[in-house]
Amino acid sequence: MSKLKQFLLDAETKSFDLNHRATIRFNIGKYNAAVQRGLTQYTDHELARERASFIKTNVINNLDKYLMEFESNFTARGGKVIWARDAEEALREIGAIMKRKRARSVVKSKSMITEEIHMNDFLEKNGIEVVETDLGEYIVQLAEQRPYHIVTPAMHMSKKDIADLFVRKLKIAPTEDAQELVLTARKLLRAKYTAAEIGITGGNFLLADVGGVAITENEGNGRLSTTFPKTHIAIVGIEKMLPSIMDLDLFWPLLSTSGTGQNVTVYNTVLTGPRQPHETDGPEEMYVILLDNGRTELLALPEKREALNCIRCGACLNICPVYKNIGGHTYESTYSGPIGSVITPHLNGMADNKHLSFASSLCGACTSVCPVKINIHNLLLLNRKQSVEMGMADKQEQTAFKLWTKAMKSRKLLNLAPAGIKTYVLKYVLKDTWSKRREPLVVAPKSFNQLWKERSK
Repeated sequence: MSKLKQFLLDAETKSFDLNHRATIRFNIGKYNAAVQRGLTQYTDHELARERASFIKTNVINNLDKYLMEFESNFTARGGKVIWARDAEEALREIGAIMKRKRARSVVKSKSMITEEIHMNDFLEKNGIEVVETDLGEYIVQLAEQRPYHIVTPAMHMSKKDIADLFVRKLKIAPTEDAQELVLTARKLLRAKYTAAEIGITGGNFLLADVGGVAITENEGNGRLSTTFPKTHIAIVGIEKMLPSIMDLDLFWPLLSTSGTGQNVTVYNTVLTGPRQPHETDGPEEMYVILLDNGRTELLALPEKREALNCIRCGACLNICPVYKNIGGHTYESTYSGPIGSVITPHLNGMADNKHLSFASSLCGACTSVCPVKINIHNLLLLNRKQSVEMGMADKQEQTAFKLWTKAMKSRKLLNLAPAGIKTYVLKYVLKDTWSKRREPLVVAPKSFNQLWKERSK
């Protein structure tokens, strides 16, 4: 089955799953309410968005300069930078580090980029235990699923779903006490931090002027994953760059408020390399893997490169009417929702993923909430345009548009077929789309052109 057909099948299934919709609407509703409260901390939120957009756009337009500055400052403190052109190269380098360290276990904090390169599968196939330490990620790992949401991996699961999962997988006594469930996970994870040889994280921002990796989280698991293991590997997309550590006073609050409604996330950490002689904790070695994986291809498209400004706050997912109905797993991609529909065709191939850019009402809600003012719905249109220009449109669709164009340019052709035949053609063409859930379209017995002529007489 093609990815498009699978997408349509899954989307229909999820849209009519009332339990799923109730869970998502409840969870997203809580976030949306918190975001509205959080925005009250700004006297001029629009100005903050404008400034963030300007900074990110400037960085992306000068990315080569800032990447070299980051590498120079990071390596000056003993850190090691690895440049990876694609997922395969990144995994090969990670595997080499594991082999040198003779690692048997890894603790990993929440990271979408490790999902992008399918790192967990790679390590497990090589006999290395990988433990997700973020509670949401740990839950979906136990459930053997992909993260459902950029910020909230287990958003699709209710408290009862999680309780049943823990009973089944961890053999605990049945309970729906949230505190008891959290304490169960905490107890299991604590031992993993001290036993793991390597800790792996992503990075919310790269800081060029100090050679730093900024990590933001709510549980403290990121700090534990980078402090106890002797080796720390941070895997970060090259687009996560900021010019200066001073920019964090703008971006940290924007990220947290847009994503969860918090004024600022609970734990905010800047790591600038391995433990220094005067420091009491931290890893003995620190690597930063700078991942391209299709990002420079997007960078080469001036009218689309603003998609690289994304700070992965998840605001566009929470506001999107399509995402709220079909759910995150339906997209079958690492990044779901509006921004995922923009970038996935460029990261994973336009041919297999162009349908995601059509899975939008183009209402513009995503654009209105983006903290860095990415014109998301326009980028979706540009993706559609590119797919057509590349000859990827369905043959039936191409034929239909050719006939429609020809008819619309000729009044004589438009009036040639009677209303009954037009209605039959529409019914046949739209039987698997419009007419599947709606009344079939019926052409009026007389066209406006005919009615106008009769009126003129």
